[in-house]
Amino acid sequence: MRDWSLAFVAGMGSALLLAGALYFEMVLGMAPCALCIWQRWPHVIAVVLGVVVWVLPVLPVFVAGALAAAGSGVIGIYHTGVERGWFTGPAACSGGEDITRLSAEELLDRILAAPVVRCDEVPWEMLGLSMASWNVLASFGLAGLWLVAMRRR
Repeated sequence: MRDWSLAFVAGMGSALLLAGALYFEMVLGMAPCALCIWQRWPHVIAVVLGVVVWVLPVLPVFVAGALAAAGSGVIGIYHTGVERGWFTGPAACSGGEDITRLSAEELLDRILAAPVVRCDEVPWEMLGLSMASWNVLASFGLAGLWLVAMRRR
């Protein structure tokens, strides 16, 4: 197996996670919350790095790939904590904003502009874990794969 093969596989693992997220969104109609979107961006970076490592198998690419995958995992931990009530989520998607000083008109404007999908609700679970929790496991697994690939190089 070539130096970059495992890293390429890790990058494609991120591509599969993104495809899964898009399947849930586009086919099953489950709109993502803001934290769901945040978790996707590091995977986009990991996919790009998985292709870059094929052409340029240098240490910084391996490290960046591992950090990108782990970054999505860290955001996933935060999102899981918001879903479970361990952390306060962003006011924009968790309803944690203080509205007591708003006029009726300002309140109505905020309600009409509010996102439909809440970050603190679990729309789907498997084996007691939400999509955010599964992303944590998969992301750290992919980060580990990047590190193994780096060590083999």
